[in-house]
Amino acid sequence: MTVHAPDGAVRRSGRRRTRTALLAGAGALAALAVALYGAGIAAHGTGELRIPAPGATTLLRVAVFAALALHLGELAGVRLAGEGPRPRPWAVWAALGGAAASAGQIVVLADVSGLDLTAAYGTREGGLLLLMANGFALAAACAALARPGWALAPLALVTGAEALRAHPEPYTPELGTALTVVHLTAGSLWVGGLLYVLRVAHLRGGLRGAREALTRYARLAGWLYAALAVTGTCSTLRRLPADVVLSSAYGRVLIAKLALVAVASALALTARRRMHRRRARHGGDATAPARAELAVLAGVVVVSALLTVVPDPHWISTRLTLQ
Repeated sequence: MTVHAPDGAVRRSGRRRTRTALLAGAGALAALAVALYGAGIAAHGTGELRIPAPGATTLLRVAVFAALALHLGELAGVRLAGEGPRPRPWAVWAALGGAAASAGQIVVLADVSGLDLTAAYGTREGGLLLLMANGFALAAACAALARPGWALAPLALVTGAEALRAHPEPYTPELGTALTVVHLTAGSLWVGGLLYVLRVAHLRGGLRGAREALTRYARLAGWLYAALAVTGTCSTLRRLPADVVLSSAYGRVLIAKLALVAVASALALTARRRMHRRRARHGGDATAPARAELAVLAGVVVVSALLTVVPDPHWISTRLTLQ
């Protein structure tokens, strides 16, 4: 005998799916608008030099950051998931997307610089982007050959090259690169790991294995948050002069990023409290705030990519000092 759900329950479920789809679509459009126009809006009235092709560059860097998060998050998430069904891996496609986005940045670099592709490869930035594209391609090959652990080496190469490329600092570049490597790795694990364990929770439903995966992720997230806070604070103190926090594009974008991180942190704490209540009284759903946290973190990824596109704020600080 087949048991059908009441019509009211079916309608409510349909409305929830529709609302979720509408919210996802609105979020995607907002992220696209920020990527395309964020640099210009942030630099309005600052007197900073215009960055060539900021929209295309930001979109491609969003793709790179997303690919890194998906691949690293999946590698960590498999260990966090424990025993039980696991979602279909996305690592191959994520790495291929990262390779394409890295190569796309070389094309943009060649276009805005008036160089051919061969000459673009010969520049510092072009060489690092080529290194990233090859690293992602190697990581995709490792995943396709069912050797996911081998992908850690090329992904480390990608992270190091991105840290060098995104922060060409003339002052203590070694320290800045090291801070960025830790920050980028921790951020990728936070976003990608959360996505993977939420996929595990959705696949396993109310099974105990899903709750355990979320609990293990919450423990890891605490350490990741600490690493992000320390490296982010140190990088900000090094890169952003206090006198241009509000008058530079970098400072304005950084404030937006910090606001989003604060919201994501509050949602993470809410999810953790609900997990504790669930273990104590079998109540409280931690996945709802965790899904909202993931949505906010997607915004953080977009704003982080934008932060690598806007000008170095030291230029405007030096100009004000000379005046």
